[in-house]
Amino acid sequence: MDKIAKYRESIQKLLTCYAHDDVDDKDIETLLIFDTERDHYQWMNVGWQEFDRIYRCVIHFDIKNGKIWLQQNLTDQNPAEELVKMGIPKEDIVLGLQPPYKRQYTDYGVA
Repeated sequence: MDKIAKYRESIQKLLTCYAHDDVDDKDIETLLIFDTERDHYQWMNVGWQEFDRIYRCVIHFDIKNGKIWLQQNLTDQNPAEELVKMGIPKEDIVLGLQPPYKRQYTDYGVA
């Protein structure tokens, strides 16, 4: 399996696992969006909570230039560390949710 195929598989497995444990609410749908052609992967919540519209991107990953970019994380989980445990090198994970000037101080990759 080539590197990008492994990254796609790892992201999809991780998001599926996380979303499985999402809050069970009949009015809020849990969505997994896997765009394997453009390499965008999201776990979303969409629906209504009483009078409030819920449209939330819980976690968002992209694969760009051979690296996994963590763009959004609204959980108390550490998906970057989970990916490392799955065999993804830290230097191939970019914390896109961090400002570019801070990325060099993390243990993860920079763009």
